[in-house]
Amino acid sequence: MTQSPLRLIKRCSEYIPLEDINRMPKGLRGIYVLYNYRRRLKAYDVVYVGMTLIGKGGIRGRVKGHRRWKKGLWTHCSIFEVWDNVRDDEIIELEGLFRHIYRYDSRANKLNKQRGFKKLRMVRDSNFWDWNNGMP
Repeated sequence: MTQSPLRLIKRCSEYIPLEDINRMPKGLRGIYVLYNYRRRLKAYDVVYVGMTLIGKGGIRGRVKGHRRWKKGLWTHCSIFEVWDNVRDDEIIELEGLFRHIYRYDSRANKLNKQRGFKKLRMVRDSNFWDWNNGMP
């Protein structure tokens, strides 16, 4: 049996055009990203980072919902399916981290910003020079 190169992500598909989302498998758990493709710049601007958990309809259902709720704001998406043994709280942590990164980005879409990720604030320690616990 070969070992997977990633611990959390089972497989991914990136920059899927809006018209292809109906072809996604149902029931996938993980993280998804919505992008707005800017043809002139040949750039995919992140519009939104989201997640799906067990029993929530899967990535396909969430992305299809965003097709209605965020109409005209995005053109492509990427999906990152997690392994079956990845817990829902781990998916929540991943999404919180990704969205926290955009917190003060002036170019980030307002749909993607959040005030912060509370659990991440609980482990914040700015004294990184002490992290080695006395080790050189």
